[in-house]
Amino acid sequence: MEHELIELYLLVCRFYDKRPDLKYQRLSNFRPRCTDEELLTMYLFGHLQGFHEQRRIYQYVRRHWHGWFPALPSYQAFNRRLNLLAPAFEQLIGNVLETAGGQLAPAADRLIDSLPVMLAKGSRSSRARVASEVADKGFCASKSRYYYGVQLHTIALRRTARLPIPALFSLSRALQHDLSALRELNPALGDGVLFGDKADADAETKTVFAQRGTHLVTPYKRKRNEPMTAAPALWSRFVSGIRQPSEGFFGWLIQRTNIQNASRVRSTKGLFVHCYGKLAVACLLLTSYS
Repeated sequence: MEHELIELYLLVCRFYDKRPDLKYQRLSNFRPRCTDEELLTMYLFGHLQGFHEQRRIYQYVRRHWHGWFPALPSYQAFNRRLNLLAPAFEQLIGNVLETAGGQLAPAADRLIDSLPVMLAKGSRSSRARVASEVADKGFCASKSRYYYGVQLHTIALRRTARLPIPALFSLSRALQHDLSALRELNPALGDGVLFGDKADADAETKTVFAQRGTHLVTPYKRKRNEPMTAAPALWSRFVSGIRQPSEGFFGWLIQRTNIQNASRVRSTKGLFVHCYGKLAVACLLLTSYS
């Protein structure tokens, strides 16, 4: 376990050495004894040991690894400073995936799907106001539940007999339609085939994507009162089978990071750390610290 912690700390330090802009983002004379590299390491290491909440991560480090982090600040300072590191987590995701470039075959099929990140559920969703700049009330069809929060949209590369590896993340309001979020991701897409669901079945969007080299493939979407014949049903089953690994990825992501439950988040910055920090953990696990 000590070897794992050292390896993780060195990875974070190499990342910071490549991104000097992160070291100067505060634009102040504040020089804490506990560095940002140590904070990121503690957060990531705690998650890798199965602790999903910042308070439990802090308690775990204080009880078992305080000798390795002698300048560990108070929990309030630990939490406050982590909330300033959302840009670092976001860039760390890109750095890990770029380093693991051998697994990201340009010709691989890509899958797009979304996952609700819930700040509040049920009756509490109407009263929630946390992170109102980016969150609102929406409906999760898979759970048949109203919630207050955001949607995590993921484009992942399909791999044979393995979980897909993410290539792009995006956050949107809970109420935003998946098709609208996909259109906003369009400039970041390249050549290849992108498998979506019925919510993405829009002829105009498919035409625009095709002109830019991306072929958007979706299940057949019936018109009102149109009977479902054998050919469209088989096509929809084929597309759903191709997309099934994305559901497995989200299930694994929830199990390993508890990303869907953001009920303890109390600010917009905290929400970004919750999402991007846990995604960084997932990327490390999928690439084995490549």
